[in-house]
Amino acid sequence: SRLRRIGMMLSSCRSHSHLSLLDVKGFDPCDVCVTVRDGRVTVSAEHKEEHNTALGKTCNYRKFMKEFSLPPGVDEDEVTYSV
Repeated sequence: SRLRRIGMMLSSCRSHSHLSLLDVKGFDPCDVCVTVRDGRVTVSAEHKEEHNTALGKTCNYRKFMKEFSLPPGVDEDEVTYSV
């Protein structure tokens, strides 16, 4: 189940003090952008699909953004992430 997978991810993390899990399901890893600046982490993702059908053209567009502050004392250069 989803909760079991999240629990496994949390227990496999080396440092539990600085951890955030964000659901970016539906986005390719190349669609996801993470920036760390001025004590804030911004995670954004954008994806656009266009399809031609017999009835015309369809477009599917998704966008996600989450921003949060780093805890006091965390060095921005030490922040890591994975998708």
